[in-house]
Order: sequence, then C-alpha cells, then structure tokens
Amino acid sequence: MIPCPFRIRTVRRETQDTFTLELEPAGGSERFAFKPGQFNMLYVFGVGEIPISISGDPANAGVLMHTTREVGTVTKAMGRLKRGDIIGVRGPFGTPWPVQEAEGADVVIVAGGIGLAPLRPALYHMLAHRDRYEKIVLLYGARTPSDILYRRELQRWRAQFDLEVHITVDRAMSGWRGNVGVVTSLIPRAPFDPRSAVALVCGPEIMMRFTVLELQRRGVLPSQIYISMERNMKCGVGICGHCQLGHCFVCKDGPVFRYDRIEHLFERREI
Repeated sequence: MIPCPFRIRTVRRETQDTFTLELEPAGGSERFAFKPGQFNMLYVFGVGEIPISISGDPANAGVLMHTTREVGTVTKAMGRLKRGDIIGVRGPFGTPWPVQEAEGADVVIVAGGIGLAPLRPALYHMLAHRDRYEKIVLLYGARTPSDILYRRELQRWRAQFDLEVHITVDRAMSGWRGNVGVVTSLIPRAPFDPRSAVALVCGPEIMMRFTVLELQRRGVLPSQIYISMERNMKCGVGICGHCQLGHCFVCKDGPVFRYDRIEHLFERREI
C-alpha cells in the first residue's frame, strides 16, 4: 500500500488532452517488471491516487510508461508535472492479456480511443516474438484524426509486412484520407481467421459491447475474446469494493477478463 518514488524522465503530449509519462525509479537502479495488461496506482503527492494501465514495453523493465487523459483532479495535476518531478507508484496489479495462450493463433487487437494504451504492451510483446503468432491485426478507432495516439509508432507499424494496421475515425477532418466510421466497421473485412483467432479488446464500454457482438457475428467464440474492464478502481488490491463487478473485483480478478466468464455481468447496464 506504500507507493515507491519514481522520477519523471519525460512528459510527452500525445493529443490536446492526452499525455504520456515516462518514469524511472528514483533510486536509479531498480527494475520494474510487469506483464502486458497490468496497471499501476499512480500517486500525485498532496492530490490523490488513480489507477492507470502500463503502456510501455514489458521487455524494458527500467522504464515505466503511462498514457492518460486529463479528465479529473488527479490527472489534471499529473498533466502539470514536469521532468524531474517525483510521483508515487504502487503495483503492478491485475491480470494480463493472454499473450502466451494466443501463441500459434491469429490475434486481432481492437482498440477505441485511449484504449490503445493498455493494449500497446501486448503488441510490443507479440512483435518481439513474432514467430510465435500467425497474423496480427490491429484495428484502431479514434474520435477525430487529432485524437489518434502514438502517431509515429502507428506509421512504423503500418510499414511492417508482418502486421496489419487499420485505423478509422468517427469524424473526418480536412486532409484525412483514411477510413471514416466506428471501429466495429473494420471487423467484417479484417484479415484474420475467426475459427482460431484470439481477440483483445479495450476502449469505452459501449464500444467494447458492440465490438464483442461484431466479433461473434464474424465467428469468434466468446471464449476467445478478452476485454479490459478498467472502471471504478481505487485501492488496487480488492479491499475498498469500489470496483466490484458482480462476484468479481476488477482490480484483483481483472482488469483483463475472458468474455465468456463475465458475459452475464457485462450485458447488465446497472452493474
């Protein structure tokens, strides 16, 4: 429960309201191992603490990356921090993406908005072990072209021959020549085999709801779909009860869930 001090190495603005913090242990020599899909509790001293998914490379245990949007008191205070400032870190917590279980299969990654950040470590891992997977397909949707995360990295990924990247926006702007429409519109024509594919999905809950439906229409089994339910987490260790989802605690039993195991809860809006 006691946060460890980390020093901010860089602050990188991704979009108008979204930024990435690159952190290193304040001691300078510690390593911070994590699995793709896990999250940390980040503490801004004198302000508060919030859960944020780790968005960096799991192979680089000396550096932590967290991408978040300025939407509340803590994240707005976090956005005012600068290089050299100290932030508290607790973690890592939660269940990871099933990168080992997906070996030998096609993998389709569906991200909406800032949901690309929790999925990026899984993509790093799969690209680092490319020979263990069949097709890897990334389907990414943003509100507008100016809301697209990790632009330079997406450009590099699109140039790779062993990775399919398809991007769409809800509303086009002047100069945009790509797809227009919700991210689910990319699923019917995405190049993967639904009979064996493993799907990793993260984004707003309404987006995940329709993504799961579209994946099932395509033929992907519920047991092959994984979603990240990052909501209402407060303590990170299943004590406070803020993130209870039926019989589960999102921070302890998630945030990554196999869809068939929480399907009966995910479809109930009041939970």
